[in-house]
Amino acid sequence: MITKCKRIRQPALLLALATIWLNQSAQSAPAAEPAGKPLKVFILAGQSNMQGHAKVSTFDAMRLNPATAPLLKQMRNPDGSPRVCEKVWITSIGSADAEQTGRLTVGYGAAARGPKIGPEFTFGITMESLIDQPILIIKTAWGGKSLHTDFRPPNAGPYEFNETQLKQFQRQGKDIVQIKADKTKATGHYYRLMIDHVEKVLADIGRVYPDYDAKQGFELAGFVWFQGWNDMVDGGVYPSRDQPGGYDQYSKLLTQFIHDVRNDLASPKLPFVIGVMGVGGPTDHYGPEQQRYTAVHQNFRDAMAAPAGLLEFKGNVSAVLTEDYWDREVVRLQEREKIIKPRLDEIAKSIKAGTTQRDEGQVAINNLYAANFDERELEILQQSTSNAAYHYLGSAGIMAQIGKGFAEATVQFTK
Repeated sequence: MITKCKRIRQPALLLALATIWLNQSAQSAPAAEPAGKPLKVFILAGQSNMQGHAKVSTFDAMRLNPATAPLLKQMRNPDGSPRVCEKVWITSIGSADAEQTGRLTVGYGAAARGPKIGPEFTFGITMESLIDQPILIIKTAWGGKSLHTDFRPPNAGPYEFNETQLKQFQRQGKDIVQIKADKTKATGHYYRLMIDHVEKVLADIGRVYPDYDAKQGFELAGFVWFQGWNDMVDGGVYPSRDQPGGYDQYSKLLTQFIHDVRNDLASPKLPFVIGVMGVGGPTDHYGPEQQRYTAVHQNFRDAMAAPAGLLEFKGNVSAVLTEDYWDREVVRLQEREKIIKPRLDEIAKSIKAGTTQRDEGQVAINNLYAANFDERELEILQQSTSNAAYHYLGSAGIMAQIGKGFAEATVQFTK
């Protein structure tokens, strides 16, 4: 649907006169040029993984993976420099200290120790290749934010502490009245910031998209939600999270979130894509050290995806399983690295104690790696990641596939 500007009501007489004048003008004036296609507007929202923590320095290793090598070619110019999209503009808040705007390229991920990318980079690149229309991405993402409090939708009602939480506060001697007041203040804060920014951008698109032609209008074409870590790990809010149905509250909140976003943006059928948390990959492939997390992780993923299966959302809400893009090869290499870690620690300790010269120690370290990994494996191990597992290893290969997956899921609703 094409979103139109609201008009101020006119007195009946003036409206009638205006109608007569327009009809007369239409008879004598030449036919107007057809308007261009409307600007496609996509909203990307969530917490730190929507911000994105994949450093640009991890791009090179993508060429070593058959699944990501073709995508890398789209992310770079022939000279190897990062691509700058011609038809895709972006405005982003939450990833840096101030709003960022411009043509889509690298650097719109989390600003700290960047440049980095989030899903927005390949989302825009893929969308540009799939639709022949100008594109604007509105990104709102803040690290460490929950759906139960920070993004809580307005019609979900106030946050209510459960009895277990209240008893714990009492045992700890905390001021429950103050805790409740602070929670009330925090509840929905980032939801409101998100909606306010979207409305601000749509009220003056030319501010962030200089090529915007008001005659062509714009279309709210999709909303992508990529969040979940803070809810998944919160045993206080979800005390039965390792049991079936332990995250039912999250499903209900996300369902209400979709309704409220659509209502607040006056877009009742706004296409919605849920990026289902997939850190660690498919749970049926979890190794011995991950087994204790299997029930919690799978329960949460099921709860995230659940709204997409509701009859009321049939045809306009879908879920993308980001676990499908997890880099299992680099994790296997990291497991192998653990085998030589005791020896690596010994060398490091010897260097620090001064019993081994730094250069000599580095040679020993290099030789140890060379004896256990080939050249390709070493590059993947040392160059393809830049952050912790909960940030999808800070891997451009993972993040790029996620962005592409989001675009492909969204575009099915836009044609």
